[in-house]
Formats: sequence, structure tokens, C-alpha cells
Amino acid sequence: MKNLLKEFKEFAVKGNMMDMAVGIIIGAAFNKIIDVLVKQVFLPPLSLLTNGVNFHDKRIILKQAVMNTSGQIVTDEVSIGYGILGESLIDFLIVSFTIFVVVKFMNRLRSKSQDVQDETVATPKDIELLTKLTKLMEEQNNLMKSNK
Repeated sequence: MKNLLKEFKEFAVKGNMMDMAVGIIIGAAFNKIIDVLVKQVFLPPLSLLTNGVNFHDKRIILKQAVMNTSGQIVTDEVSIGYGILGESLIDFLIVSFTIFVVVKFMNRLRSKSQDVQDETVATPKDIELLTKLTKLMEEQNNLMKSNK
């Protein structure tokens, strides 16, 4: 039990938990935006192109609902909702493309920040120190070669 608490403390202190929490919150908000984008922006023109078909209601009925004489449902309908699957696929494509663009942009910024020769962006301290160490080791190797 002590090891578990110790591991959790290390996990929380290192910032992983905070990064995860921020990511989950942003992901939930992003999901709402994508949901509105798909349902209110992309699907209406698609529905217009298909003569007003509402994709959300599209399904294959495997078994009709059974009603009694008073109109109450005795047995529910059994159906495959392929319209909802289509909406989910559109959601997935939009989310995955957006994440791709964001990651591509972040990678470009990261590679630019790790370029020691680029003076327009501040180089992280660890990259700067590693570069200095590399230069010192090269100088030391050159001195050792010239002394032989």
C-alpha cells in the first residue's frame, strides 16, 4: 500500500496528472465543438444533397415493434442504426484531421525550438546544454588528436 501511495505521489508531483486533467477537460470541450460542427454544419448540406434525408434516423429494422390494442409498445423495435454510425465516422474524421494538423504544427514549433542555430526562437536549456557539451567534447577530441 505504501508503494502504491508513493507511486501515486510521484505521478501527481511530476505533472502527469495535471497534464492529463487538462487534456481531458480540453478534449471534452473539443468534443462538444466537433459534435455541433458535424450536426449543425456538415450534415444539413449533406441532407440537402440527399433530398432531406436525416442521417440520424437511418436504420435497418430487423424486427418491428409490437403494439397491443391500446397502442402501447409490448416489444421494442430491433434495428441497426447505421445513420448514427455515419455521423460518428464524420466526427472521427474531423477530430483525427484536426489533431493531425495540431500535432504537425506543434512538431514544427518543437523542431524550430531545438535548432540551436535559429536565433528567432529561444532554445530550451537542455538542448542548449547538450549542444555545449557536444562542442566541448569535439574540441577535446581535436586536442587529443593533435597531441599525438
